[in-house]
Amino acid sequence: MRFKDKIVIITGGARGIGAETALKFAENGAKVAIFDLNIQGAKETAAQIQRGNGTCSTFSVDVTNREEVQNAVEKVFREYEKIDILINNTGTLKDNLSGQLTEDEWDFVLDVNLKGSFICSQAVQKYMVQQGYGKIVMTSSQAAVGAPGRVNYAAAKAGIQGMMKTLAIELGPYGINVNAVAPGFIETEMSKVSEEYAKRRGIENFTEYKKAMIQRNPIRRVGQPEDVANVILFLASEDADYVTGQVIYVSGAPVV
Repeated sequence: MRFKDKIVIITGGARGIGAETALKFAENGAKVAIFDLNIQGAKETAAQIQRGNGTCSTFSVDVTNREEVQNAVEKVFREYEKIDILINNTGTLKDNLSGQLTEDEWDFVLDVNLKGSFICSQAVQKYMVQQGYGKIVMTSSQAAVGAPGRVNYAAAKAGIQGMMKTLAIELGPYGINVNAVAPGFIETEMSKVSEEYAKRRGIENFTEYKKAMIQRNPIRRVGQPEDVANVILFLASEDADYVTGQVIYVSGAPVV
């Protein structure tokens, strides 16, 4: 119960990495608030937590909308009188080669992944500064070092790393640690979006795409949501009190 009575906000907690992270925090005693536009999925995650006697509330939140984020964060604070941990996990893909990428595809991915993480971090900042304590964990990606067909996503995830390091410098004096995880290929519903782009490269389906990823990985398997969630929990724990401004790649391989 290493997070007993800690208050945790998780964006994108309806499925995949976010849902697994929410479950693990609840199993370790945290009270969880899920922010997600997929409110049905968020409620399903919450119900699973509640069946295990955990505490979880859900909020329909567009992370690119400052007012929605601020209102939801304020409600969490009013209910629990503190906010200990923020996990910026909301993410999206709009894959396309750079020559064909539309402005809308660029803006959408940058807004959700990068702007959304900033808005949420800014919203919790004042509460964490007041209490002199906080943990913020961003979700970057292995794509931050470059990924074909994902110039928008790569830019957003690289931007998250720069933002995270800057926030770590600014907020460290107030007892707030800011770090990031950078997953490689993780088997989630979102990763199946890659199937369409894989087909353009002659890979027939998601199963074949996954096999190709395994062959490129020294550990010879793809990642699972719990692989990322375990690292997130470490960075949000007291075990990582002297860790800030760091990116941990959860990719099963060296990243260069």
